[in-house]
Amino acid sequence: MLKKQFILNSLIIFFIFFLDRLSKIYILNIVENEGIVDITINSYLNIILVWNAGIGFGLFQLDQAFAYNLITILIFLINLIIIYLLFYSDKLHKIFFSMILGGSLGNLYDRVYYSAVPDFIDLNYNGYHWFVFNVADIFITIGIFALIFLEIFRKKNEK
Repeated sequence: MLKKQFILNSLIIFFIFFLDRLSKIYILNIVENEGIVDITINSYLNIILVWNAGIGFGLFQLDQAFAYNLITILIFLINLIIIYLLFYSDKLHKIFFSMILGGSLGNLYDRVYYSAVPDFIDLNYNGYHWFVFNVADIFITIGIFALIFLEIFRKKNEK
């Protein structure tokens, strides 16, 4: 049973990492061929390329190499903590930690390879734009919110 859970978690991590890489390669190929990415899907969704040197959703963008490297090391250490939590959590928590880790590894790869993360999904409403994000960010966010809800409902059920 433990082996099946390990395989499932590994597949989730790999699938999310692969999907994230595939989407970023696709966008970067468009930029390479067209010079720019500016695709309007509908009035709420655009595809544009923004290079993010900060953390999730473009927060804490820093130009200084020391600060950038420090954040990258911190992200790496957080990934190690998530791996530890994967081994000592119940099945449902493992799935959500796997989602977070798959997305985080995708963004960490970009930080190391490109020195920035390509973000390209632009949600907006009436001229108000959310932070530009990518596929990895989607899975990180879903995993974090799912863990929060799990803890809220666990505490509620314990009372």
